[in-house]
Amino acid sequence: MALIFDTHAHYDDEQFDADRDALLASMPEGGVGLIVDPGCDIESSRAAVALAERFAHVYAAVGWHPENCAPFVPEDIAVLRELARRPKVVAIGEIGLDYHWAENPPKEHQQDVLRRQLALAVELDLPVVIHDRDAHADCFAIVCEFPALRGVFHCYSGSVEMARELWKRGWYVGFDGPLTYKNARKTVEVAAEAPLDRILIETDSPYLSPVPLRGTRNDSRNLVHVAQKLAEIRGMTAEEVVALTTENGKRLFDIP
Repeated sequence: MALIFDTHAHYDDEQFDADRDALLASMPEGGVGLIVDPGCDIESSRAAVALAERFAHVYAAVGWHPENCAPFVPEDIAVLRELARRPKVVAIGEIGLDYHWAENPPKEHQQDVLRRQLALAVELDLPVVIHDRDAHADCFAIVCEFPALRGVFHCYSGSVEMARELWKRGWYVGFDGPLTYKNARKTVEVAAEAPLDRILIETDSPYLSPVPLRGTRNDSRNLVHVAQKLAEIRGMTAEEVVALTTENGKRLFDIP
């Protein structure tokens, strides 16, 4: 099988503190050829960049995640700009909107932080990695304010109607462990209709482990289960899914 491209995994997360280096070093022999590690704030963005600079198969994205963005100040854009100019940084992310938890930063603040980071992505001609949880209408409206943008709605959870509008604009959608869950009817619908050149696969490690590994710490080697589910939905082989999603990821993130 071709090597898998995990386009979204948080190896800077503390759940990997005990075995991070050994795990990342073992990825190519475990069938994983490429990984993008997105930051969630300044500190984790720096950590993601450091991992990318140490491991040839790891790349980084830098940004403020909506759940983490309460401390954001406008001066942080200059810090992200500096980080984003490093050779192994391929995107601005993980950025977006998250209205799920009442204790998340206020919606207006999340929206302001998102717009500033989208403007930075356009300025630097980088793709974005969008986190959209229970905020579909606002997320879609705000990304449409920036027609030059390209990127991926990671762990896509919106409607098939919204996905069609994103595909028209050249966006990608990412599928994770939830595609394998019993209640994934809407996600399966999107996966069945997605243009084959607009699909990415990702783990969101250490979270969202696929069936049959739910409840355990996730890592990129488990992505084979997502590839198999996608293959089943599309009447393809897992090998074909891995090959095409790897090409899609390399195209979006401009990785040779």
